[in-house]
Amino acid sequence: MDFSLHARIRAGDPEAFREMFNDHAQLVYRHAMRVTGDWSLAQDIVSLTFLEAWRLRVRLRDEGNSPRPWLMGIATNVLRNTTRAARRHERVLARLPVKDAVPDFADELVGRMTDAEQLSAARAGLAQLRRSEREVFTMCVWSGLGYAEAAAALGVPVGTVRSRLSRARTRLRKLADKELKKRRARQESVEPVAGGGQVPGGRTEAAWSNEERNR
Repeated sequence: MDFSLHARIRAGDPEAFREMFNDHAQLVYRHAMRVTGDWSLAQDIVSLTFLEAWRLRVRLRDEGNSPRPWLMGIATNVLRNTTRAARRHERVLARLPVKDAVPDFADELVGRMTDAEQLSAARAGLAQLRRSEREVFTMCVWSGLGYAEAAAALGVPVGTVRSRLSRARTRLRKLADKELKKRRARQESVEPVAGGGQVPGGRTEAAWSNEERNR
């Protein structure tokens, strides 16, 4: 009998699961990288997501042709748990005696990305959004999921995804612009621009989903 890929995964077929991993691991990695800004942690998120997907494989349903919403829902839960654990860890470290600071290379890595200044400001603004808005934004805008896929991943109606994305986009524009202005003001105070030129800048363009761009 010719089983569908989803049916083969539910049956525990390692080849079918490997095919799903090869097709979607980069999606999960890019999402985790953009949310955390840490390539090492993003790799851990990928591993944990697919370990959990294997454990929960019997829950993979046949609706639609792609397991992306299902995987991204698992990745979102893994990120939530990882974030809570990281906060607990930070609170423990804060109670320890101060030692020589160790450089944080996450910002250096972000600095190598395309549009590094805007991305960094967007991430700073993103951290100030509500979690529900942040999750919708990162899925629809940074990871390219459609409204229906994001709704399925988060277990909410499509209308909720639209409203959360609209709020997140509006707030993030303001927060990212404010962050950019602060950073550029600091740069100007340290390194004045020769000849009275202006520092190029503008509003962050990270606030439109793929579906909205293609209208």
